[in-house]
Amino acid sequence: MTIRILGFLFLLFFLHEDSSAHFLPKRSIDLIAAHSLIVDSRLPREIAPNSYSVDLHPFPEEGHFKGHVQINITWHEPTDKITLHVHEDLKISHSEIKIIQFAPDDEKLKLLISHKPTEIKILRSEVVPKKPFYIIYLEKELKIGAQCSVDISFSGKLYNDTSEGLFRSNYINTITGEKKWFIASQLRPNLARKVFPCFDEPAYKATFKVSVVRSKTMHALANMPLKKSEELPNDSKWVRDYFIESPPMSTFAFGILVSDFVSIHINNTGDENDLETNISIWARPDFLSAVENSSEKIYTSVKALEKFWDFKFPLPKLDCVALPNFQGTRPADNWGLIFFKESELSGKRSWKITHELVYQWLGALATPFWWSDAHINNALARYVTSYVTLKISDGKETFHNWPMTMLYSIYYEFSKRYPHGKVMAIKQDSSSTKTELVFRMLNYTIGEDTFIRGLQRFIFDRQFRTFFSDDVWSCITQQARIDRVLEESITANEIAGSWIAKDRLPVLNVIRSEDGTSAAITQRVYLRERPHDVPDQEKLLWWIPIVLIRQDHLNFSNSIPVMWMRRQREVTISDLPPSNKFIIVNPEEIGPFPVNYDTNNWKLLAEYLQSDEKNKIPVNTRAKLLHDAWNLAYAGDLNFSTALDMTRFLKSEREYLAWDAVFTMIDHIGRHIDGSNVHKKFLMYVRMLLTPLYEELGDEAQEGENEGKTNLRMSSKVFLCQAGYKPCIEEAQMAFNKWIESENPDEGNPVANQYICPVFKWGSIEEWEFGLQRVVNFPLSRKQSERTYLLKTLAGCPVDSWKIEKILNITILEQNGNFTDNDIYLIFSMLTGSSSGYTTLFNYLSKNWNALKKAFENKPQLWNSLITSSTSVFKTQEGLDKVTKLYKERQQDFGTAEFVITKALKNIKEEAKWSNDNLPVIENWLDNYLRLQNNGTRTEESKFL
Repeated sequence: MTIRILGFLFLLFFLHEDSSAHFLPKRSIDLIAAHSLIVDSRLPREIAPNSYSVDLHPFPEEGHFKGHVQINITWHEPTDKITLHVHEDLKISHSEIKIIQFAPDDEKLKLLISHKPTEIKILRSEVVPKKPFYIIYLEKELKIGAQCSVDISFSGKLYNDTSEGLFRSNYINTITGEKKWFIASQLRPNLARKVFPCFDEPAYKATFKVSVVRSKTMHALANMPLKKSEELPNDSKWVRDYFIESPPMSTFAFGILVSDFVSIHINNTGDENDLETNISIWARPDFLSAVENSSEKIYTSVKALEKFWDFKFPLPKLDCVALPNFQGTRPADNWGLIFFKESELSGKRSWKITHELVYQWLGALATPFWWSDAHINNALARYVTSYVTLKISDGKETFHNWPMTMLYSIYYEFSKRYPHGKVMAIKQDSSSTKTELVFRMLNYTIGEDTFIRGLQRFIFDRQFRTFFSDDVWSCITQQARIDRVLEESITANEIAGSWIAKDRLPVLNVIRSEDGTSAAITQRVYLRERPHDVPDQEKLLWWIPIVLIRQDHLNFSNSIPVMWMRRQREVTISDLPPSNKFIIVNPEEIGPFPVNYDTNNWKLLAEYLQSDEKNKIPVNTRAKLLHDAWNLAYAGDLNFSTALDMTRFLKSEREYLAWDAVFTMIDHIGRHIDGSNVHKKFLMYVRMLLTPLYEELGDEAQEGENEGKTNLRMSSKVFLCQAGYKPCIEEAQMAFNKWIESENPDEGNPVANQYICPVFKWGSIEEWEFGLQRVVNFPLSRKQSERTYLLKTLAGCPVDSWKIEKILNITILEQNGNFTDNDIYLIFSMLTGSSSGYTTLFNYLSKNWNALKKAFENKPQLWNSLITSSTSVFKTQEGLDKVTKLYKERQQDFGTAEFVITKALKNIKEEAKWSNDNLPVIENWLDNYLRLQNNGTRTEESKFL
């Protein structure tokens, strides 16, 4: 009966994907996700481009294009060859390559004579096997300073199955019924080589002159405004559009669009301080009205970003395009030409739009030198986006819960024994998130004005150039020196480096003296996952700002540190209030670290939060105190009784930001104590906590209510539903019944995902059996992700052991052909989410040992997965005894899973120790709490299954 977050996460994802920091856009220029592990073939550094002239002629209906590029190159090292990036799909016309030298490579000759352009003979050219290189060998070596133009003709294919490189797609005009083609480009991070030969690395910035051939019935867009158009000689069908030369930019920022889309122009107010950039929004004709509402968001964001950077939009025009069938995971933010999915540009929120606009400055105007510097680009872009979005929305667009959601996720990740596991993309993303929070910390501690002026200094200094990570921190330090807010001995580089270089976070322990007027503050590594045996943890120290709030002077607007811990293990602070007044260190989560206090200070905080003056402490700090308390208790650093006392103020709390920490606590602690005798009492506590809140909020959203209230209702409903709240179950069953009664249930699922888990968990035998048949009969024509979700919920949601045993029998012992080995892996994984799941799996293994061993005798990975899922999740002494007994009985029979079971026993011992230490404390607190609340217990419990 564990309270599980499965339904909650799916509900948030499907209903509010764009509203949570968990789903912040991920950019390909940044060192994350698919491009985080990019191991590109670097070009030699002998030559570099000054300018490109690119002419492209796409043939949309035929699916190919041809083109020509002229690259102006300068020699920086002596060499007799030219190496360019060329993708294997790009075909070069070798015989048409021409190289003209127009500047001599002898400095004396440059002064004495006027050099006549001369053609350089080409010995040969070749495509390098298995590498994206095209090498042109010259008849002679050119020296430093030589300049040549390289002319190359080429052809390529328009990609039809992916939105990468130069690709084509189509849509059906709903008004005329016609099929309409369009051509677009997406060149991040290194896909320009698919479109034209080039120096396809971010460091090689050059100007671009672009021309595009299109049919007369279409029009073209590029990075810069249109300069002129000419009909092709002897061909009345085609027109060549010439665009103004661009400023220096990297190849990934190149972009074109050829379409029949229509546009609306964002009207300027006529004010002398208005935008100097012409902004247009483009869409297919029958969709234009759907994106009209984005014009104000784009205009407002551009204005706000110009103010933030103190730098006008870098180009004379900006086109934002709603692209049909765009398959990119995120928008393609070519410089001056951004491609959005139609849903992204027509949505209500401004976060995504602002995020793409940030990259017009940070990424296009100032560019990371190489992908190793891109994490700083990602972190700073996300910070600026959140900062600006909160400003322009006047704090209303806040449900993405910045920065709390990010903080929670990195606290959990960096406090593991082995952060990130073997998943490098997770490491890059969490490291980037941490860097974003370091920017936020500096904004608070050196002052917002100084911090922003430092970033403005950086953009001005690196405009049209590339940068390294240290350039950002150095500019912040320089501004802090000018404003005299950092001592000469302190640099932002050193502060940031102490955080970014570690895959860990610190925790502060604040112990006040008996009279309260002084305190010893120590720092150490924050470890939440047991055992705390991380090697070399004593050597890890951070630069930590000590920002302090005291009860007798609650001034949360002052974020200047009273001191910095300069990689010091311990410091002492004085001049604190007496022991009957609390202090708060790191209010508003200024730095990404939790704080622990002595018992008396925690007691003072808990009492104050239950008083009428609670709201004098801002909601972010209330959330922090609650989150820190239960996480420290979970880690074994704080008594659980003290941590649970911190939840008492929730009786009068109605801010979602504070409750968000509670929902996480319910999930984490609920899963840990699931299967113990304490769990039923914990469920009762959860019901008492959430039922009054949910009933006060009501079933339906009220007109004009804020997002926080809407999502507080949604979250409390999900968790109550998982706890067996009857109105929720009945609502889910009514929705599910529509599917049961449909004529062809295998054709589609009319039930919202939020209803499926509660039905499979609390519903009837018939309902679960119906779901099982839908998986068995699932048509190949439907999205397989829907089948996966159904199978997950069928296995992971039920509390009835017979349901779990039945699905195990069908998939393993009966070897039903509708289920694959991957399905069995998935089922094993889902059963680890609740005690009913993994206990049933363990009992099933014990009862059917021989049959299961035979079924998996040629599938060692499945056998290992079975042993892992059925034995390693127990957390109590009772569970340890069960697994130990099985191990002794079958010690010679585990085969390849021998290492699995021995590791499981070691982990369970740690968890059992935690349970022995903490479950009695939790149970005692729950008994006292439930006794005090006893008057309403009967009434409330009647609403639950």
